[in-house]
Amino acid sequence: MNWGVFEGLLSGVNKYSTAFGRIWLSLVFIFRLLVYVVAAERVWSDDHKDFDCNTRQPGCTNVCFDHFFPVSHIRLWALQLILVTCPSLLVIMHVAYREAKEQRHRAASGDNCRCIYPNPGKKRGGLWWTYLLSLIFKAGVDLVFLYIFHRFYRNYTLPRLVKCELPPCPNAVDCFISRPTEKTIFTLFMVVTTCVCIMLSLVEATYLIGKRCRECLLAGGGDSRR
Repeated sequence: MNWGVFEGLLSGVNKYSTAFGRIWLSLVFIFRLLVYVVAAERVWSDDHKDFDCNTRQPGCTNVCFDHFFPVSHIRLWALQLILVTCPSLLVIMHVAYREAKEQRHRAASGDNCRCIYPNPGKKRGGLWWTYLLSLIFKAGVDLVFLYIFHRFYRNYTLPRLVKCELPPCPNAVDCFISRPTEKTIFTLFMVVTTCVCIMLSLVEATYLIGKRCRECLLAGGGDSRR
């Protein structure tokens, strides 16, 4: 990806996010995306090549590797990062739609007409719902992937030794995973940062709902006094 375009997207997400959203974005970019690009890919680059089994039976090593590693950590993390960042881009697209609609309205009615959206980036109406649903979707995606990782790799850890009895292996075969401690540390690090991101998304959603309810109560109190 062109880093200039990526920087523009990040600045757009920051512009229309709350303080919690900016912290969330920093965590995703620094502690998840950069760790994934800089370190994690190299740690898992030799996972199949260095998966050693004490047998020369053709096909046994491949079958055992597929059984214990049905989906690569790297591919799961890549899919998770893509899905978890898409809702933020949806918010930017919604704001861009509002701005384009406001420009068309001004072009048709003149500059002195009443604005449809005085502040297109203000979280009101449909944009408020888009932002709230994006937070729920991001937290849901992270929760689903935490479950997937836990289902595939119990307790998010990788053992040093796994025993395989699947055909065409002739008997119980011992297989050894390369650098299991290092991979476990990276996995736990990604799990912890994911949990923090989930917490931030839920806190931000609670903040938005609470702020909206407070505004509605104040507006209702003002109308009753009048």
